[in-house]
Amino acid sequence: MGDKARLLETDRFVPAPDDGRESELQIDAMEAAEAAEASDAVTESGHRRAAEAGDPSAMSALGAMLLRRGDLDGAEPHLRSAAATGDRAAANNLGVLLHQRGYGDEAAGWWRIAAVAGSAAAAHALGRHYRERGDEPAAEYWLRQSAESGHCLGAYALADLLEHRGDDGAERWFRAAAERGHREAAYRLARLIEDGRDADRRAVPAYGELTQQEEAEQWYRQAAARGHRRAALQLGALLEDRGDIQEAGRWYLSAAKDGEARAACALGYLLRDAGDEESAAEWWRRAAQDGDGNAANALGALHADRGELQTAERWYRAALDAGDVNGAYNIGLLCAEQGRPGRGEQWYRRAAYAGHREAANALAILLLQRGDASGAEPWFSKAAEAGSVDAAFNLGILYASRGDDRTAHTWYERAAAAGHTDAALQVAIVQLREGRLPDAERNLRCAAGGGSAEAAFRLADLLDRQASAAGTGQADGDRTAEDESTQWYERAARQGHRRAQVRVGMFAAARGDVVEAADWYRTAAEAGSRNGAFNLGLLLAREGSLPEAALWWQRAAEAGHGRAALRLALLAARRGALAEAQRWCAHAVEMGPPEVAERAARLRTALQDELTA
Repeated sequence: MGDKARLLETDRFVPAPDDGRESELQIDAMEAAEAAEASDAVTESGHRRAAEAGDPSAMSALGAMLLRRGDLDGAEPHLRSAAATGDRAAANNLGVLLHQRGYGDEAAGWWRIAAVAGSAAAAHALGRHYRERGDEPAAEYWLRQSAESGHCLGAYALADLLEHRGDDGAERWFRAAAERGHREAAYRLARLIEDGRDADRRAVPAYGELTQQEEAEQWYRQAAARGHRRAALQLGALLEDRGDIQEAGRWYLSAAKDGEARAACALGYLLRDAGDEESAAEWWRRAAQDGDGNAANALGALHADRGELQTAERWYRAALDAGDVNGAYNIGLLCAEQGRPGRGEQWYRRAAYAGHREAANALAILLLQRGDASGAEPWFSKAAEAGSVDAAFNLGILYASRGDDRTAHTWYERAAAAGHTDAALQVAIVQLREGRLPDAERNLRCAAGGGSAEAAFRLADLLDRQASAAGTGQADGDRTAEDESTQWYERAARQGHRRAQVRVGMFAAARGDVVEAADWYRTAAEAGSRNGAFNLGLLLAREGSLPEAALWWQRAAEAGHGRAALRLALLAARRGALAEAQRWCAHAVEMGPPEVAERAARLRTALQDELTA
């Protein structure tokens, strides 16, 4: 992913140099504050003189100024006097003051007066008051009054109430608040768009309309630009999903610096993937110390990979303490790696009881390994029902071992549908046996594509048989690299499938490539293939290397290959070793196949006649 030091410039551990500018900025800030205080003092003095002269507007403004300053005792008489004259701003601010003093009912009375007079801010405050008391109909009425008057906070509070109740209209009011600069509304609007819009819109936007993801991203950007750290986290995740790693890292960094532990964790993963494990560990450490269990698990895995098992376990325990049950599962894995399955079982159990499906599967495997199949079955079932594909496959194996092929096949099908390679192969084998060739081909392709050499071989064989049935099959010598079945045979052969190696060797021999054929036969033979050994012997015999051919035939015969035993019997007979020839004939008769056994029997009779003559 490029130079790891340039993923992003975090400037995390390098203090800024003291070049004098910091103190200059502080002096400028002090001067600005002093100027603002002087201006406020002049304004307050003017308001006081006008208030003393009986000006309601001045009394309202002076009361608001004192209220903002926190001087409730000084603000209250001015606000009461102005509110008594019908000043709605004073009535609203008086409600705020009384609410701060704990006089909620009296505050609501003044807010009602101001709201009726047209104060959107008072309608918002009154709506909030009713919601806090559980009177949602009244809350909705006043919040809607505020929102429809264009009040940003009223629109947000109304949207929050509607979403809480599951009513329609929340998106509209979140949008209204977001368009007026409310960052939390922008964030929640993005979440609604991302999670709840018509799925077809993502793929087929109307003319001039953003797709679902594009619109969500737009609002995340607005909220993140205003300092909303969760929006920055979500924006980073969107960008990472589409491969914009650099920009994703910048937003993660922004959110992480603002204290978002999940962003620090995500940033750690980006840095690790870029090769900067040290920086990744530092960000994970920060996130873990802020209670992020995922980051603690990542640190545990990092130390486990380094062989620092005690440190790894400490971080896994920290993850568990943070409420992340993966910590218990990871400690179980750590114990298994250390050869302590007994201790690992208790951690698997802890995670499994908390609903961790892979821990339930691992626990079931431990129980099965020590012979407790009845104890393993419910844990396999629990894991499989929770979505563990491996557990579904393991249940298939368990039922197959009991001879319950129908139930085993049901679980294999379930695992295969979720993409489990070995399960797809097992399902395909049954389908081949039942003659359901199209279904078998589909599952063989799934398993072969997932890396199963056996599935690749069986798929190639099926394609060959289908071609032969259709009259389009080819002789081995006419095969080309473009033939699909040949490609699957070769793929299986490269993966170490012995029968495929023999088959590919036969193709090479048929087109006259003796060297390649010998290589494939030898590879298969050395891996234990008796057919590979026999064919290699035939190839060597044709090339005039009969002694070496005999060695490979002997290897094949000892592994149960009847034709190899017959060849050895013929070799022994030709050199006059009649007793040895009889022994190989006996092996050939025993191992077959029938035509070989028949020939070997006739040869043995002739040898016996020769010996007794």
